[in-house]
Amino acid sequence: MTLIDHADVVGGAELLAVRIAAGLDPARFESHLCASRSPRDGVDPAVDAAVATLREAGVRYHTLGRRRKVDVWRWAQFVSLLRDERIDVLHAHKFGSNAWGVLTGRIAKVPVIVAHEHTRNDPYGANRLRKLIDRELIARFSDVFVAVSRADQRYMIDVERISPAATVFIPNGAPAGRPTPGIDARSLLNVAPDTPTVGSAGFMHRRKRFDLLIRAAAILRSELPTVRVFIAGDGDERPRLEQLIAELELVDTVTLLGRRTDVTDLLPGFDVAVCCSDHEGSPISVMEYMDAARPVVATSVGGNPDLIEDGEDGLLVDPGDHVALAGAIGRLLGDRELSRRLGAAARARRLREFTIEGMCGRLEALYVERLEIASSAGPSASRIHMSLE
Repeated sequence: MTLIDHADVVGGAELLAVRIAAGLDPARFESHLCASRSPRDGVDPAVDAAVATLREAGVRYHTLGRRRKVDVWRWAQFVSLLRDERIDVLHAHKFGSNAWGVLTGRIAKVPVIVAHEHTRNDPYGANRLRKLIDRELIARFSDVFVAVSRADQRYMIDVERISPAATVFIPNGAPAGRPTPGIDARSLLNVAPDTPTVGSAGFMHRRKRFDLLIRAAAILRSELPTVRVFIAGDGDERPRLEQLIAELELVDTVTLLGRRTDVTDLLPGFDVAVCCSDHEGSPISVMEYMDAARPVVATSVGGNPDLIEDGEDGLLVDPGDHVALAGAIGRLLGDRELSRRLGAAARARRLREFTIEGMCGRLEALYVERLEIASSAGPSASRIHMSLE
């Protein structure tokens, strides 16, 4: 059973949870996914796309219909679901689902519980309660706590004081990008073939620091007057970003594309792709840039150094420095051969190291390993062994 708050194909963690549930070997695993907060079919196109992916793969989809945090009573329904389906492995994703997954999984006596954190829970250091819950509830009562980057694993151990033995690093994998045949990305962006373009995608949260890209655009425009910068995504930060664009008089340079489900079609139109976050786990957006053979400029935070080796697969810059960001972008826009080489190397590395198939294979091995440990320690061994045969 995969557990996530929302099932959709837009958010990075949500997309991965759907892809993992759909990617497990059907000869070895009967796969379910429960989205505790997602609406039922026909309400949200992103949810509908996720459900279609799950059903095509033979995954059984469930939703609890939670609307508010106080809808605690709906978790009793989930306990019954775990028992009725005789779930052997409960794999939860992100902080809220990790906490509830541990509680409900133990009540339902699920043999193995996997908690999966997709980025540092508390990137700005303000929430001590989350650190306590991570250490004393999620890490203590799950069988293993998955980190998506080496930096996140170090954070768990050094800052949250979780035992190293309770954690494991499993890098993310990105689904293969398949642009729609016949679609011209430059036409979608409404730019000429020779216009210098820069693009980025992600949820508009303050940690994504799209303001840095906007400030970098002001520097770039002074050197390349025709440069265009595109940001795909939506979120709470959008009004502040719109205000900054107006203040810097960049309305004709920077375009906010809003929430898009066709990012794969847009990527070939970007000469340079950017991740300018303050904090990251193992960003799917960067893997998508790599898959599209786009030269990447990324901040050296979180899992970005796991994905990009500076000067080999892309360029890394210090976080929070819009001048350095502009310099790296300008370097790639001015050196087509370097851009081509870095983009090709990034795609080759993504295909070699960061695939959904590779990630699912690592998780399947983890499930089996933990099931074998559970079967040797508990009375439910026969049921577990039957599910693996």
